[in-house]
Amino acid sequence: MALINVTDVSVLNNPARFTDAFQFKITFECLQDLAGDIEWKLIYVGSAESESHDQLLDTVLVGPVPAGCNEFVFQADAPDPAKIPGRELLGVTIVLLTCSYSDAEFIRVGYYVNNEYIDQELRDNPPEVARPDVAQVGRNILATKPRVTRFPIAWEGGAAAMQMEDHTQQKMAMQLQMQREIRGDVVEPMEM
Repeated sequence: MALINVTDVSVLNNPARFTDAFQFKITFECLQDLAGDIEWKLIYVGSAESESHDQLLDTVLVGPVPAGCNEFVFQADAPDPAKIPGRELLGVTIVLLTCSYSDAEFIRVGYYVNNEYIDQELRDNPPEVARPDVAQVGRNILATKPRVTRFPIAWEGGAAAMQMEDHTQQKMAMQLQMQREIRGDVVEPMEM
């Protein structure tokens, strides 16, 4: 069972200019106190053709995390347009918000992002240039349709808790077998 449940992610500045910072209001529930930090990352996918153009926009550590409802605003600078192929500055891309605990990612929230000229005239008749002027480009995140992926991880004491549960189940099975033997029931060998 996950110890952190992300209950809401709101995109705060949308639509915005390409050069504006990203802002996400993140609300999550923690089922028990966590001694360690959780690490949030915001990644901008610069090209569908190669991960080499992906940009880690920012990382924030939150912790120690108390049990209960928690909320914060994650703000990250816009991507560096010089690291994005010119032909891919306009059009649809993705921004990923991830969260990890003890270096294990447990949730990924992806949003489609549409980058286009702000001016209607430029949208209708885009200039034939190798690299668009990002000062003229706007960003619109499809905030209502996030793609959420959850990953199972071993939380604090997760491995120890699983071993203890296995031990408890084995102990109960042994007790049941012993009770059957005492009653004179037919006993089959126990599987371990």
